Amino acid sequence: MFDFEYVGNLHVHSRYSDGTRSIEEIAVAAEGAGLDFVYINDHECLAGDLHAEHEGRYGKVMVFMGHEIGRKDHHYLAFGLKEAVNGDGLPPQEVIDQVKAKGGLGFLAHPFEKGMPFLEKSRAYTWKDLSVTGFDGICIWNFSSRWKERVKTPFHGLLFLAFKSQLLKGPSQETLAFWDRLCLERRVSAIGGSDAHGGIFKWGPIRFTPLSYEFLLNTINVHLFLHNKVSKDFDSGKKAILDSMKEGRLFIAHDGLHPAKGFRFDFVSSDGFSLVMGEECPFQKGEIVIECPCSSEIRLIKNGRPERIWRGREAVYEVLEAGVYRVEVYLRHFLFGWRPWIFSNPIYLR
Repeated sequence: MFDFEYVGNLHVHSRYSDGTRSIEEIAVAAEGAGLDFVYINDHECLAGDLHAEHEGRYGKVMVFMGHEIGRKDHHYLAFGLKEAVNGDGLPPQEVIDQVKAKGGLGFLAHPFEKGMPFLEKSRAYTWKDLSVTGFDGICIWNFSSRWKERVKTPFHGLLFLAFKSQLLKGPSQETLAFWDRLCLERRVSAIGGSDAHGGIFKWGPIRFTPLSYEFLLNTINVHLFLHNKVSKDFDSGKKAILDSMKEGRLFIAHDGLHPAKGFRFDFVSSDGFSLVMGEECPFQKGEIVIECPCSSEIRLIKNGRPERIWRGREAVYEVLEAGVYRVEVYLRHFLFGWRPWIFSNPIYLR
């Protein structure tokens, strides 16, 4: 089993592209949010270089440098690169291939983004070519994208500023359906991210930061599972984190609603063999065991379709058929009902 859980925030922008904070300032905000690591994914077309010299430990936080490759469409999150990939003018499949050739991991970013109707005229950066192959996974939940999509008027802006965490929608049904279809064919790791820029909103004389780094670094996080405690050697720790991302040994959580540390989703076969999320084996009968940090609504999804719903902190499900099983967890808010909280990677029983 995997005994160590580490929490990180992915898809953060710095001053090297279109963010507003330095790497050092982002690290301070990440430590304040209680994170173990943060991944900077600056736009390669603006940052130019990886700026790998900034990788390292900043207090209790590990900072890693990656890229977000793409201009108008087909944004691709690259992790673990040793050198930059210049995607300017390249078709999306070639970007994917180059990231892989350079030893990096790659995830489709906000593939079905809608954009903000108010002021930005719903400008979005989507994936129009979904025939691509070879990517390691998909970012299924992006806080900034999902928040902006609902801001249609100044009234909506005020409402969603007042209740940023409580009214956030979960991953879109289009995104989940696309991911579920892919998982029926092969293992596809899902991640989530904040897409933090710390941008200043300007409207007439009004100037303010609607989504600060301090806020966003405590929203959509990934919780990774490792066999061993992260090594004091930075490169070894980085490799362990990247391995968990590649294998999907993680869940995505909106920690701004409630801290999600302690969530578990395991399969135990009849003969005692066990799997954690992201893992795969030939079908065996057994039990799925789910544990949540607090009382919630637990939804088991099988092959992309709802299979069972429970209320409480724990659930056990007898597995009698092969399938791709994942979990969604919702928290009840006294004003706004059941809010999306946790989305696991699947357990694959083929």
